[in-house]
Amino acid sequence: MNPKILDLYTDYLISSFSYTTATGLSRLTDGKVSHDKITRFLREEDLGSRQLWKAVKPLVRNIESPEGCLIVDDTIEEKPYTDLSEIVQFYFDHSKGRTVKGICLVNVLYCPENGAVALPVSYEIVKKDKIIKDNKTGLDKAVSTVSKNELYRRQLQRLNKVLKFKYVLNDLWYASSENMMFVKRELNKDFVMGLKSNRHVYLSIYDKRKDNYVEVRNIKLKKSDTLKIYLEGVDFPLLLIRRVFHNEDGSTGTLYLVTSNLTLSSNEIYGIYQKRWKIEEYHKSIKQNASLEMSPTKTVRTQRNHIFASILAFIKLQILKVNKKMNHFAIKSQIYLQALRSAYQEYRRMSDLIKNYNFA
Repeated sequence: MNPKILDLYTDYLISSFSYTTATGLSRLTDGKVSHDKITRFLREEDLGSRQLWKAVKPLVRNIESPEGCLIVDDTIEEKPYTDLSEIVQFYFDHSKGRTVKGICLVNVLYCPENGAVALPVSYEIVKKDKIIKDNKTGLDKAVSTVSKNELYRRQLQRLNKVLKFKYVLNDLWYASSENMMFVKRELNKDFVMGLKSNRHVYLSIYDKRKDNYVEVRNIKLKKSDTLKIYLEGVDFPLLLIRRVFHNEDGSTGTLYLVTSNLTLSSNEIYGIYQKRWKIEEYHKSIKQNASLEMSPTKTVRTQRNHIFASILAFIKLQILKVNKKMNHFAIKSQIYLQALRSAYQEYRRMSDLIKNYNFA
């Protein structure tokens, strides 16, 4: 890895407002950094989570606290015009309600107790590396030999050895009994997770033994209430809370949360879970401000290395956010305004050639 080229490339990802290419970066440097040198950087080695931790570790140590959180979620980098490979595949995007073509990332952010800033500390790219016959269609389809839930647990296990944290936060898509048991029993940590409204829960140990379950949505809870419940496959009790939220379109939704920490109040549970939105902000910013989806890279290695560089670009934006007290979009807007001014001044210099032309 060439650190100078990496630094230049990540700056380019932040500064760019269109597709990021080796040719574009070379032209930006007036040819001082050649197209071949940039493409060689993207091809020379596999950059991933190990290199990310090495880069972000000093920053994490400055904000690390025993009460910190690890936040886990996945996102899809859309690549509709790129050939299929083991990492470019079709995935159902729950945020859009449809299947999209792209690269799926399982990301982990570290958030300190005060929630001031969150930093990416690990990520895994989902690989669909096995071809099987679809029983319904009879056609071949690609599947993953390592599931997203396995990537979830693998990353947490690795980070548990090097980071201080108390809670794991994730939405309902990772709230399996197996993941709950893993966090509590294997990692010896607590969690706050979303729970599907149709999940079967038991209101007592006796009900669990008799399989007298109720669906979560049928439990009546006030905003301040906590309820001790039990889940199949989980050998410890949980606290359940309910929150009703209002959408921008005027509709309402209901959020159910469970935690393994039985000492928390309803407001404390919800307050901890609110930090999970940091990863939603991360996914939005890395796409719109760090050019995650703006690279026409074609090979698996160059795609992986572009992703790594985009994550480092996000970290740079986080540093700027703290120092300039501006959010990423404001920083990007300031960069764009300065670029527009430079373009306008350049045009004004060129327009001297036509200032005497009469358009009437």
